[in-house]
Amino acid sequence: MLTSIAIIILLGLLVGWIFSKLRLPGLLGMIIVGIILSPYALNLIDDSILMISGNLRQIALVIILTRAGLSLDISDLKKVGRPAILMCFVPACIEISGTVILAPILLKVSVLDAAIIGSVIAAVSPAVVVPRMIRLIDEGYGKNKSIPQLILAGASVDDVFVIVIFTAFTALASTGEISASRFIQIPISIILGIILGSGAGILLVLFFKKNHMRDTVKILIILSISFLLLEVQNRLEGYIPISGLLAIMSMGIMLKQKYDMLAARLSAKYNKLWLGAEIFLFVLVGATVDLKYVESAGIFAVMLIIGALLFRMIGVALSLVKTNLSKRERLFCMLAYTPKATVQAAIGAIPLTMGLDCGNIVLTVAVLSILITAPFGAICVDNLYKRLLAK
Repeated sequence: MLTSIAIIILLGLLVGWIFSKLRLPGLLGMIIVGIILSPYALNLIDDSILMISGNLRQIALVIILTRAGLSLDISDLKKVGRPAILMCFVPACIEISGTVILAPILLKVSVLDAAIIGSVIAAVSPAVVVPRMIRLIDEGYGKNKSIPQLILAGASVDDVFVIVIFTAFTALASTGEISASRFIQIPISIILGIILGSGAGILLVLFFKKNHMRDTVKILIILSISFLLLEVQNRLEGYIPISGLLAIMSMGIMLKQKYDMLAARLSAKYNKLWLGAEIFLFVLVGATVDLKYVESAGIFAVMLIIGALLFRMIGVALSLVKTNLSKRERLFCMLAYTPKATVQAAIGAIPLTMGLDCGNIVLTVAVLSILITAPFGAICVDNLYKRLLAK
């Protein structure tokens, strides 16, 4: 295991650095490292790491979503208003609808299979989007119209919405029944996640103001509570729907609201934690990629992903109707909302393990969506934000 960890870190750092020198996103290099080291290629990652790769990826998400909460000023989000709510579900719904239209034509699948494919690829990746929006906030780009905050909030809730939709469609495919209660779970899980996380944040503020300790100790306490919030979600699953990741982000937001000076210091420390977490996240995402599925998919799967992205961008444009954003700023939002990675790596293989007929093609499209959209979205944001946004 230790050898595998060393290889992941060293190669991830090296190739990520090389890609950044080539003016390409480092995450693309890390994904390629994962593909090369994966069981489907050189098989240099220890099985014990692969067994817990899902947990390791989740830890990385916890770090970046906490960092997002510590940077997100709720007053800026209130100024955005309606578009922030629409961005949480309109782009995903239109992308799923577009996939339902295109997939039966391009891939010769049923409408239900197309809906499952759409629900897998519709989730935007917080791991790609969040660090970039935080950097924009720090540098002051788009801040006067709260554009980074708008995308941050939308990308976080978007995942909750899409995963519930995916669960409903896979249940329909396996049992022939779909329950209305699954759709009711969406607003409930969002509201309860915000309440739980905000409550935890308020308690932490009171505790930190009364008890003086090093910031490193505070980071450990916050991380531990974040893991407990995820465990609450897992334990209550099937009884009470709660979004653990949204609770974690809400906890960070509350710390920012109630104890801004501490939030700024903790945010800097989380930034350093992300350096290591990012390597494991994207290398292990790459390790889930089986290129033989990509080879079998052909040009039609690529056409489907590009077509679905166009539908998604239309959804973003509709969400921003009647806002004061310029054409350039709207274009930036449309491009920044395209990257897929973490959710696709987490749920792409589920239909296959469930024994659904569409399992292979769903996994193939999920893998391709990572390889195409993660670098595309990251490159667009990294290279265009200074041209499209005001500082």
